[in-house]
Amino acid sequence: MFRTRFTRRLPAAIAVAGLALAAAACGGESTNAGAAPAATADQLNPNADLSKQSVNVTVWDGYTPKELPQKVKDKLKFPLKIGIHDTNETAMTKLTAGGDTGIDVAFVSGQYAQALNEQGLLEPIHPELIPNLSNLYPEATQLSYDKGNKYSVPYTWGTTGICYRSDLVKTPPTSWKDLLQPPSWADKKVTMMTTERWLALPALKALGYSVNTDKDAEIAKAKELLVAAKPHLLGYDDTTFGDKLKSGEAVMVEAWDGWCPTTDEKQNIKFAVPKEGSDLWVDTMVIMKSSKNKEAAHALINYILDPEIHSWAAVNINYKVPNKAAMDKVDIAKGSLLDIKPAELLNGESLIDLGQASVKYTRLATEIKAQS
Repeated sequence: MFRTRFTRRLPAAIAVAGLALAAAACGGESTNAGAAPAATADQLNPNADLSKQSVNVTVWDGYTPKELPQKVKDKLKFPLKIGIHDTNETAMTKLTAGGDTGIDVAFVSGQYAQALNEQGLLEPIHPELIPNLSNLYPEATQLSYDKGNKYSVPYTWGTTGICYRSDLVKTPPTSWKDLLQPPSWADKKVTMMTTERWLALPALKALGYSVNTDKDAEIAKAKELLVAAKPHLLGYDDTTFGDKLKSGEAVMVEAWDGWCPTTDEKQNIKFAVPKEGSDLWVDTMVIMKSSKNKEAAHALINYILDPEIHSWAAVNINYKVPNKAAMDKVDIAKGSLLDIKPAELLNGESLIDLGQASVKYTRLATEIKAQS
């Protein structure tokens, strides 16, 4: 199975890009999340000649089928050009450069879509041009950063938890404190992530706080836990923690569900969402307001929502897709986390844009890394 490795990264790229947004309220719901689109929708022609348009996309490497441009050319009769970004920050630099960026469709995480919309940079979604929206799970229309999919269409979604070797742990982990305060038999055999929002997540949840908090006192308390945990870690790892579990170098790791290798042939790697709860991350497709090919852009998203196309992501990168018709086509292997139900995912707290408050998490990560 092909597995892509990219960093979703969620820190202060928005502030760096000059998106000075008001900080979101603590508790998971932004005062702007899901609000009416910041820009007025253009009048689009449902009968437009798509062969006279073209679409430029920016997306993570390996996140769509390599043959997608040819399939689009054959099916929809317009050329598709794929550009690559490695992180959300790179994408935001492209998308907020000013004027016509030349990008029609962008793949970004949900809170970044929220930020782009609040800056008036996104074209509202015209559902009449995307009939395959009906393939989405009902839960996929209830995402806190964009309720009703007004300006974004979800592509993949998942959660974060503890990935562990069931044959090497004396007691299966049930709490984020199992990572933050590991038992003696797991000392220096635990890894956590360094990407800002996920570095903070275990501590925030262990303390009963929102993953979207911007309160200085709560972030300070999380820092105390993270500093105390550092001497007991094997290290910080955002990409190779699965390999460390397989080798036995690590026994418990913080992990995105899609990267926890529970389908390894030995069947000794398990995944648990801690009792304090976790997040719900979503990667989305958005259409830029500056696009001159909006009809073709909608047609592309509609095509990607076709079950044959959208199921590719689940099969090839092991991420769940919020498309019921697509997931129904996937042969789910024994032990796979692809069978986590949408209702279970929605138990997680959606990550939302924090605007200027994002720098607090960048500062937190910098301070943690600086600790001896």
